[in-house]
Amino acid sequence: MTIPESRPGSSGAATHLLEPSHLQRLIDVLRADGYCVIAPTLRDGAIVHDEVSAVAELPAGWTDEQQPGVYRLRRRGDGALFGYAVGPTPWKRFLHPPLLRLWRVHRVDGRVELVPEDAAPPKYAFVGVRACDLAAIARLDDVLLDGPYVDASYRAVRGQALLVAVNCAEPGGTCFCESMDTGPRVGDGADLVLTEVVADGRHYFTARGETARGQELLSALECARATADEVDAGERAIADAPDRMGRTLRTDSLREAIYAQPEHPRWEHVAKRCLTCGNCTLSCPTCFCTTVEDATALAGSESERRRRWDTCFAVEFSYMYGGSVRLSTRSRYRQWLTHKLSTWHDQFGTSGCVGCGRCITWCPVGIDITVEAAAVRQRVSAGLGQSLTE
Repeated sequence: MTIPESRPGSSGAATHLLEPSHLQRLIDVLRADGYCVIAPTLRDGAIVHDEVSAVAELPAGWTDEQQPGVYRLRRRGDGALFGYAVGPTPWKRFLHPPLLRLWRVHRVDGRVELVPEDAAPPKYAFVGVRACDLAAIARLDDVLLDGPYVDASYRAVRGQALLVAVNCAEPGGTCFCESMDTGPRVGDGADLVLTEVVADGRHYFTARGETARGQELLSALECARATADEVDAGERAIADAPDRMGRTLRTDSLREAIYAQPEHPRWEHVAKRCLTCGNCTLSCPTCFCTTVEDATALAGSESERRRRWDTCFAVEFSYMYGGSVRLSTRSRYRQWLTHKLSTWHDQFGTSGCVGCGRCITWCPVGIDITVEAAAVRQRVSAGLGQSLTE
């Protein structure tokens, strides 16, 4: 089967029933059509995104426990395939890779020649995308695809990516996507949306094709229509997810509060704990900053230029002629949080945070963006008048 390019599906798309065996068929169909299927799998004590070829590679019966600076896997007691929150690796790793060769040259008979890059861009099918991560991909689209400076590499990969999203029924202890209006229910942007149901001795998925590609996939799988009871069971599975999130963040007036308080004492308070390791930016699904480095072979026969992820927590990140403009941990943390929750609105019309909670979980010292943002809202001195949280 050749899956056509994505086009908006009809608003009245039917809901289908997928048995777990259909997921293997889904993977087979996608692989036969040339897709590299990326899905959750267990590796190194975590649930990470990686290439899979079989349903048996998915983390059946596993879930995660997440708190500030804490991540643990534990058994669920059932066979749920997507019964976890989010792992440490965001999907941006595939769309906006950590290391990308921009060009390569080599010396031939005293001349320097450019070596063309012949490899075609990878064709990905992402299976198991959460609502927060779907929103994060939309944020990356705003920056790298729809803005005035288009990233050619991102455009080549993103343009042929297929997204199979799964509604979240198991939010984690550091999740707050409900506060950011990005989940737990899947919004726009997916080709196919699944809801996993493990109840009353049954295990199945309800599925809805949101684009022509998604509907074509369901047709290829030859799935039956879901009954009203099965659809209702899917709705019940995710209905209380917002109430089980471990974090909340008030966003009203937050942008203005952060802008207004660049000298808030909380910046110094958090700086005393922050290691400036950059884990928060590396695990964040929307951070997109990069730097460029050149590498030359010792023999001088070959050289290449590479782009790699960078972090605003590095001193070199703000280096200009004569030195860095943000030398202190305080200024670097303030830059990160201010951009994520305030200036991102000015640049791209939305928040740069989707509430996935990864920056909280994977911070070695457990710094919590929801706690720090809430603290900055507080009154600095009596001269500021009424607290912005009141």
